Amino acid sequence: MRRLKRDPMERAFLRGYQHGVHGKSQDTCPFNSPTARQTWINGWREGRADHWDGFTGISGVHRLNEMRAVG
Repeated sequence: MRRLKRDPMERAFLRGYQHGVHGKSQDTCPFNSPTARQTWINGWREGRADHWDGFTGISGVHRLNEMRAVG
């Protein structure tokens, strides 16, 4: 059985979130499309906030699961 591809905006958000949690710069955004770029930056901002709040490593795994369940 084939798996459906995830929504590209969801993927952009999650990739941005991962960059933010790992403390990477916002300038590393790989998207050129305005909507995908904004979605990535929104994910990056949430990731940075979680990074500052200490949700890194194992303690941040539950946050990713919450985001995937909502999306």
